Amino acid sequence: MTGPAVALTWLYVPGDRPELVRKALGSGAHVVIVDLEDAVAPDRKEYARSATAELLSDPVTADPRAVPVHVRVHGEDDVKALAGLPGLSGMRLPKITHAASVHHVAALAPGVALYPLLESALAIEHAYPIAGAHPAVRGVALGEADLRADLGVRDDAGLDWPRSRVVIAARAAGLDPPVMSVYPDVRDLSGLQSSCAHGRDLGLLGRAAIHPRQLPVIERAFRPTAREVEAAEQVLEASRTEAGAQALPDGRFVDAAVVATARRTLSLAGRR
Repeated sequence: MTGPAVALTWLYVPGDRPELVRKALGSGAHVVIVDLEDAVAPDRKEYARSATAELLSDPVTADPRAVPVHVRVHGEDDVKALAGLPGLSGMRLPKITHAASVHHVAALAPGVALYPLLESALAIEHAYPIAGAHPAVRGVALGEADLRADLGVRDDAGLDWPRSRVVIAARAAGLDPPVMSVYPDVRDLSGLQSSCAHGRDLGLLGRAAIHPRQLPVIERAFRPTAREVEAAEQVLEASRTEAGAQALPDGRFVDAAVVATARRTLSLAGRR
């Protein structure tokens, strides 16, 4: 299968469970992230690395029509072992605090798409230099569990500013909007939906998941609603019939910025 133009669901799977990784490839996730960091016990790191290298060398995984596979690496050994493997679509780099670290990984893994994870106050302060550190950087995101611990944040409200900061840094660096960090309670789907809606309001787009049951909730939350699609189509229709700024019959004002937003909405909906 080919992924959508915009990946909205990113499913984490432990790297030492290759059978789960292969199952995740058929879960409907837009991207599968093999985790070699937090999800793997220290005495299983080497096995996880070798199992992931075997997976990424599989012609089925390397097929361009396959679900993209990213790896959250644990250190240089992971980077060196996996760089250049045909099934690798990207590396997620945990606990990045400086642009220099991105340059170091880019030198070890030339041609690999890199996704730094910002997980501390220092990383947030350096968000834009990290986002613009190297042409290999294709996106940035927060690692919210570690960030919460570093900041002493008690609830989601305390993450609004860091989330907005990384949204701005990504936009300033010419990157896609950041993907939200995982929602840790896999049973609380209504809480997940509400959290995704709030993240969407802040400019985040898509979310990482730790269980397949979270995927449809995430996708619905970030896809435009039928009403949003209808409104966007009305804006585009008006822009075709009359140039320049104008007002729609329902009072909405239409100018170039509104038209650009409408096009983005329809693109995300898969309409055009």
